[in-house]
Amino acid sequence: MHTDTERCLRAVQSKDARFDGWFYTAVLTTRIYCRPSCPVVPPKPENMRFYPSAAAAQQAGFRACKRCRPDASPGSPQWDERADLTARAMRLIADGIVDREGVPGLAARLGYSTRQIERQLLAELGAGPLAVARAQRAQTARLLVETTALPMAEVAFAAGFASIRTFNETVREVFALSPTDLRQRARPGPRAAVPGTLALRLPFRQPLNPDNLFGHLAATAVPGVEEWRDGAYRRTLSLPYGHGIVALAPRPDHIDCRLALTDLRDLAGAIARCRRLLDLDADPEAVDGLLREDPQLAPLVAKAPGRRVPRTVDAAEFAVRAVLGQQISTAAARTHAGRLVRAHGERVDDPGGGLSHLFPSAAALAALDPESLAMPRTRRATLTGVIAALASGALHLGVGSDRDEARARLAALPGIGPWTVECIAMRGLGDPDAFTPTDLGLRRAAAGLGLPHTPAALVRHSAVWRPWRAYAVQYLWATDDHPINHLPTN
Repeated sequence: MHTDTERCLRAVQSKDARFDGWFYTAVLTTRIYCRPSCPVVPPKPENMRFYPSAAAAQQAGFRACKRCRPDASPGSPQWDERADLTARAMRLIADGIVDREGVPGLAARLGYSTRQIERQLLAELGAGPLAVARAQRAQTARLLVETTALPMAEVAFAAGFASIRTFNETVREVFALSPTDLRQRARPGPRAAVPGTLALRLPFRQPLNPDNLFGHLAATAVPGVEEWRDGAYRRTLSLPYGHGIVALAPRPDHIDCRLALTDLRDLAGAIARCRRLLDLDADPEAVDGLLREDPQLAPLVAKAPGRRVPRTVDAAEFAVRAVLGQQISTAAARTHAGRLVRAHGERVDDPGGGLSHLFPSAAALAALDPESLAMPRTRRATLTGVIAALASGALHLGVGSDRDEARARLAALPGIGPWTVECIAMRGLGDPDAFTPTDLGLRRAAAGLGLPHTPAALVRHSAVWRPWRAYAVQYLWATDDHPINHLPTN
């Protein structure tokens, strides 16, 4: 979008928050870059330049606006929508791959050379992977500086910087303040008293309907791993450097996020996973605008706009859970998953809460005895087949996975049908166009609205919902009075 100057100018002049994260406005006279909705008086058009990423603006020598804090805007929805090399790279960078494994590690996961990755990101984003990761480190550092009382040296290494000197230089370049000044300017308020505990605000584009989003997560919560408590969805997180516990609660203009981490180096990755879980980088105006064009869906969108797709923090975990839930009720699926967790999951402490385990990894589940599973023999074979494929690396379901390849590998496994493949694509891989035409609830909802309701006819009709069919599914499912469609009240 940053190449469409007239459209960008209109967004900036109208202070349209819907475009926050789509592009960034740099001002030549002040050498500051802002989000489109920045509340200051817009500069003259001839003094504005538009960039596709915060990293590109920083690389061009601009520093972040202290008022609108552009580094804290929602992420570009393109990185969830698209399935190409750039989008896969951006999802992996957000998950912290460059900080942990460098650009060669990023390239290896994507199956391209480092030169190809550099060239592609530079062409699309105006910045290479190192610059994008640097911008992310700066944002993480700001969060830690402003919300904790940690010594600056600990902040530097927790944010992913290799040295305190680099940390100081980057903060000064990006925010035009020293780390100490940045902390002193932070809004007064309680800071985390316990090291590793953080209180954050996760932004999103309005509108956001929390009903099916949190309702689905709470209704399908695996005992010990997830729970709804005190108005928040809570769950354990398996992270590269340790584990964490997060509490997410919907607010009118943000998601309240409370994170407890055993290692603060996991902060950026944990935030990225929480944003993916709640689909917070979605563009509801684009989604709802298209779905409203269908006369049958228009009333559903008008009644409760801004539905998101409830996703997952770990696609491999969701694949296991999807197989466990084949052809059984939500309650039965929770029971099976809870048994698996108690038998094979790593225990964690949750003072004052009801969480007790991490969901077991594929490697931990690879040793399970199929005969110990209280389910039909065919589903046992399917489950052990999926676990073996995940544990061996034959099946990759990470944030940087190729969605088409993952679909093909899933479909090749015995017992994995189209419904399971599309559910994993929708909630595990984040494909906004995933579609489940054989789903009984979807077909029942379609029939009730006068839509075609046989799988083949529903697929043909769904062409008008592309590329947002996963969101159409959420609106159709919401016609049923099921707990997954209601925000929990206790």
